[in-house]
Amino acid sequence: MKKITTLIVAFLVAFSFTSCQDESLQAYLVKSQEKTGFITFDVPASILQVKSDDVSEATKATLKTLKKINVVALPANDSNTNEVAAEKAQLEKILKSDSYKSLIRFTQKGMKVRLYYSGNDDEIDEVVAFGYSDKYGVGIARILGDNMNPSDIMKMVNEVRLDTDKVNLQQFSGIFSEKK
Repeated sequence: MKKITTLIVAFLVAFSFTSCQDESLQAYLVKSQEKTGFITFDVPASILQVKSDDVSEATKATLKTLKKINVVALPANDSNTNEVAAEKAQLEKILKSDSYKSLIRFTQKGMKVRLYYSGNDDEIDEVVAFGYSDKYGVGIARILGDNMNPSDIMKMVNEVRLDTDKVNLQQFSGIFSEKK
């Protein structure tokens, strides 16, 4: 009887550890929509359009592989320094999981940016841009698609524009404004 009890306890302990998995990026994005001070929005891929009709068929095909873009940002201000640091740490933990592979890191205008992807090297299903700075805050953008090719995406970036008739970007200007 003691062996059975020990086995059951061991099973319950093991189950509790496996059921407390790290938070996924999807769960983080959903929870962030309810948090005060966060800016969140989803952008359908249809908002991206080619700059001219002269673009290659490959660029048009690449654009069709995109499905949706999710953006979450917590702009920095004098009263939320600890919250920004906590969100940064949480996102770093999520992105260190085996689900994401690092693509590139760079710094631009004081903002540290890291790009990650999920999927295999030739057919990416998700691209994640993670950025942070003490001055601007922390943010993440997730691009979802089907079998996106990394080199095709980089070529496409130079040939697409945002269709501003379909979205009012003025409401998001606070993300990029300087810390006051």
